[in-house]
Amino acid sequence: MNLRALKASVAMAGIALLGLGLASCSSSADATESSASETGAFASNSDTLVFGVVPDSVDTETNYQPLMDYIAQETGKKVEYHESTNYAALIEAAIAGKIDVASFSGFTYVTATNNGAELTPISSIVTEEGQEPGYYSEAIVPVDSDITSIADFKGHKVCFVDPSSTSGYLFPSYNLLEAGIDPQKDITPVFAGKHDVSVQKVGEGKECEAGFAEDSEAEKSDKVKVIEKTMVPGAPIVLANALPDDVKKTLTEALSEVSIDEIIKSGVKSADTDAFRATFYSTEPVDDKYYDQIRDICKKTDAEQCKA
Repeated sequence: MNLRALKASVAMAGIALLGLGLASCSSSADATESSASETGAFASNSDTLVFGVVPDSVDTETNYQPLMDYIAQETGKKVEYHESTNYAALIEAAIAGKIDVASFSGFTYVTATNNGAELTPISSIVTEEGQEPGYYSEAIVPVDSDITSIADFKGHKVCFVDPSSTSGYLFPSYNLLEAGIDPQKDITPVFAGKHDVSVQKVGEGKECEAGFAEDSEAEKSDKVKVIEKTMVPGAPIVLANALPDDVKKTLTEALSEVSIDEIIKSGVKSADTDAFRATFYSTEPVDDKYYDQIRDICKKTDAEQCKA
């Protein structure tokens, strides 16, 4: 073989090897992309599920611990508790993909999805046997107050929970408007941050002469009385759409319809307490359409939090 032929042969071999290398890279990239698509994504890592909650009261983590223990048992993963400083922070965490599973309020869920959070509601917690998903937003006043209706709130200092709270702001705002009261101009709004704090401030009668909170917190106090109440859609348990399909399937099967007795029977000892029984009886399936009532009230109140 002469020198020219040898050079041509080497060049052809180099091109062939380069082609194989590019094909290999392409194949590897395709495989990686396919693998990523099949495995999904986690907020932290594949061994951990981040469980986000709305910070309703000082007992929030204690109330949810048995449910987190159950999730850990059913998935074989560590469950990391994530309580945001406020509702807005939890919404931001959901939008940023920093939570895998969460218990939202209905309003928080609608606000989060309106702003780009990729979430799917699968169920809502029922607190008593025979109850449908849902709970009450209650208008409360000090036990010795002369206020007898929401219409009497005009001109008073009124406690709300948080601008993104379903029972602590959205429904109360709607009810005030229905009573002819502008919730921004006709009262002095005070945001307590949590339901139990709203109850406390109303009971003290100083910072707030009236207010709103969810029923489970209002009933704990002997310093307030309920003058009106409205049923609101049950708070959803949601899953991040980015999770792997097999994990979403496991979580959906475990959480969409389960009773406290079934959780205890499965081996979760932390569920067999009076404290957990006071906050959890079972879960019932819900879907996105279930929260259309909240979307309707968003339109009627023109609430800023509803807007994308």
